[in-house]
Amino acid sequence: MYAFTYDPAASVEEAAEKLRKSPDANVLAGGMSLIPTMKLRLSSPSDLVDLNGLTELSGITLTDDTLTIGAMTRHAEVAASADVQGAIPALAELAGGIGDVQVRNRGTIGGSICFNDPAADYPAGLVGLGATVHTSERDIPADEFFVSLFETALNSGEIVTSVSFPVPDKAGWSKFANLASRFAIVAVMVSSQGGAVRVAVTGAKDCVFRVSEMEQALSDDFSPSAIEGINVAADNLNDDHYADAEYRAHLITVMAKRAVAACS
Repeated sequence: MYAFTYDPAASVEEAAEKLRKSPDANVLAGGMSLIPTMKLRLSSPSDLVDLNGLTELSGITLTDDTLTIGAMTRHAEVAASADVQGAIPALAELAGGIGDVQVRNRGTIGGSICFNDPAADYPAGLVGLGATVHTSERDIPADEFFVSLFETALNSGEIVTSVSFPVPDKAGWSKFANLASRFAIVAVMVSSQGGAVRVAVTGAKDCVFRVSEMEQALSDDFSPSAIEGINVAADNLNDDHYADAEYRAHLITVMAKRAVAACS
């Protein structure tokens, strides 16, 4: 690990200003992704701007049709929340399956989506549920937030403050996990809201993506059998020692069917 300056922030505005002044600075939330990359010298920020003292960035609120989660809310809090379990059970299940106990008690939703690991769960959760990412500068639809491998739409000095989810009519989550890391080899979030269906996949490519053919089929018949014969091409899918591209292509359909069957 290289030397860096530790800099706790007193406010979101102060944190954003520190980031703008130091282009090589990075935000510290839970640190579950950032710290390991620093230890391996894959990342070398000049400054770590710590958001852990900003209580206004934590918490879960539920209105009639929207669930809002603060960026610094821990995965364990999301999984245990009665509001999340009642409004979007699939999201509580997603959060409860991230990593291990230590990761769930330190990792945050904001940190996870900003790191945008290609095998992380939350990107599929956000895109599959049609969420909106709120920042210190603007509101970004989840479909536009995740750009590419470890890349998001955030500008320099822009900080995620919360994520809001429209409460769906029904949603389901299914994950085929690496047994050691609990990262997704393939995982799928499916939701239906007012007849509009979303199918979002993580773990299979360098970034979360939607499967429009499945969405159309489920709009006509929301059942696992409706997507039985729909296959995603193996071209451009991840191919590694965990699973080759053909296997991941097969898993996408299997996980999607299971997610539909799990919808509530």
